[in-house]
Amino acid sequence: MASRRSTPPAAGRPAPASPWRASRERLRDREVKREAVIRTAAREFNRKGYHNTSLDDIAARLEVTKPTVYYYVTSKEQLLFECFVAGVEQIRAAFREVTGLPVPARARLSAVLRHYGEAVASEFGWCMVRAEDQDLSPAMSRHIKQLKSEIDHGIRRLIREGIQDGSIEPCDAKMTAFALAGALNWIAHWYREDQSLTGAQIAEAFVAIFEGGLRPRRGPARPSARPRLRRARASLAR
Repeated sequence: MASRRSTPPAAGRPAPASPWRASRERLRDREVKREAVIRTAAREFNRKGYHNTSLDDIAARLEVTKPTVYYYVTSKEQLLFECFVAGVEQIRAAFREVTGLPVPARARLSAVLRHYGEAVASEFGWCMVRAEDQDLSPAMSRHIKQLKSEIDHGIRRLIREGIQDGSIEPCDAKMTAFALAGALNWIAHWYREDQSLTGAQIAEAFVAIFEGGLRPRRGPARPSARPRLRRARASLAR
């Protein structure tokens, strides 16, 4: 009995497109468009402020209708939240990248701070530092606080590891983390894309300054800063 063989496609006739491939392409196209909506919203919030920006403004910038914007997000509130998450995710990714690297903790911290500075100097910077002050739902506000706390504790952890491995001058990890994040967050208040330095150059300049302060000092041991910090806190509490 002759064996049954599948009939090959006719010469020159293209194979039918996979419906799964088309689905993946549609999904990818949707994600690209959704990212464009979020980035445009971030730029408008940065330019005009959250309360002075409407979904009509964002739609006009994108040259689409407002219902098109609603296809990707449910509200202006969600847009602000997504802008915050997009910026913060760059910092979270930096923590993941440096985890386990065989380098001193100060080098890992510097890499994270560079990403932090670039994120704050990006279009998402205003949303990253101001989102918590806007009228967001309790659930969104809690999520923002959790992500900010995660980053703060990640910086403190690297500072403590640097003190332990000798790559960072002994200091109060909590106060140092506050100082580093506070300096970087302030970039969002004054930096604009049309300035002479790029966001990456601004971040590099800040990290160079931080490096000078974090690097261990040579010479005789100096008194710890902890007693001075305790006195300062006590004075502020009065």
